[in-house]
Amino acid sequence: MDAEEILTGLGEERARAVALVAEAATLDDLREAEVRVLGRKAAVPRIQRSLGDLAPDERREVGRAVNEAFEAIRAALEARRSELEGAREAEFAESDRIDVTLPGRRLPEGSLHVLTQTERLIVDTFTALGYRVLEGPEIETDWYNFEALNIPPDHPARTMQDTLYVEWPGRSDLLLRTQTSPMQIKAMETSEPPIYVVVPGRTYRHDTLDPTHSPVFHQVEGFAVDQGLSLADMKGTLEEWAKAIFGPDQVVRLRPSFFPFVEPGAEVDVSCFSCGGSGCRICGNGWLEIMGAGMVHPKVLENGGIDPERYTGYAWGMGVERIAMLRHDIPDIRLFYEGDVRFLEQFVGGSA
Repeated sequence: MDAEEILTGLGEERARAVALVAEAATLDDLREAEVRVLGRKAAVPRIQRSLGDLAPDERREVGRAVNEAFEAIRAALEARRSELEGAREAEFAESDRIDVTLPGRRLPEGSLHVLTQTERLIVDTFTALGYRVLEGPEIETDWYNFEALNIPPDHPARTMQDTLYVEWPGRSDLLLRTQTSPMQIKAMETSEPPIYVVVPGRTYRHDTLDPTHSPVFHQVEGFAVDQGLSLADMKGTLEEWAKAIFGPDQVVRLRPSFFPFVEPGAEVDVSCFSCGGSGCRICGNGWLEIMGAGMVHPKVLENGGIDPERYTGYAWGMGVERIAMLRHDIPDIRLFYEGDVRFLEQFVGGSA
């Protein structure tokens, strides 16, 4: 094939390639067209590879025509790409256009976590009775968490199996508090009786996560020191709280129990709010255990700088998770921490 025939064919292929590019309706079509007109098997690149077979004079003439063909095809590709991208942007802009005459879209309603709702409800009930709120650090010393509360060094609660200790250079007495009770001592150290405080907070124990236990949980501690306080005062306080939380017909029952920091100590039960005390799936025997309580041990009063001959006190501590589980009939404590929106949205806008 001589140079004239090559030039004629090249002109035809150039025109065909430009027309093919112009027919591309989408960017994907354009990419396919680019391969067909500039790919290794396309006519113009194939002619370029055959230039070595031509005489020098013919090679210069055909080579110039090949370069012009490449430039024309690439220019057609760039122009068509700009057109298609502009059309796509215009389409996106139209779809994203804001109609200012439309009513606003209401965002999904958020809410406090059910544990926060429950904790606030518990605390608000006691503040309505005249108690003030205290908060304390989550990292405590052995003195405030154990020794000052009359928990001796050989008590099993101090073991690594029950308590999470904190490694800190030069300190061996730091731990993650196992209860909010350390604030009893701090309240007595910083305040003169009468003292009526309630202490909400996060606590930690070396427990395995299961349906009824968690290594991180929440407590609300109550504490009162005054002249002449008795077990009857404590029971009356807790009964008023139970009526506010579980309903006006609730009755509180005290069962003897032992806690190192109170004497006497008691487990506090409330009559079942589901069956009214007749016995059901929730309570079993008509009563629900809700907290531990008792009269503050004289040794604890002394450690807080209070004269036990002049003052008496009572204290109680309850788990926020347990109260929430009882109020809402929740069978598994892990549901509080898993972040499942299907579970949490049941409490949106509620007051626990």
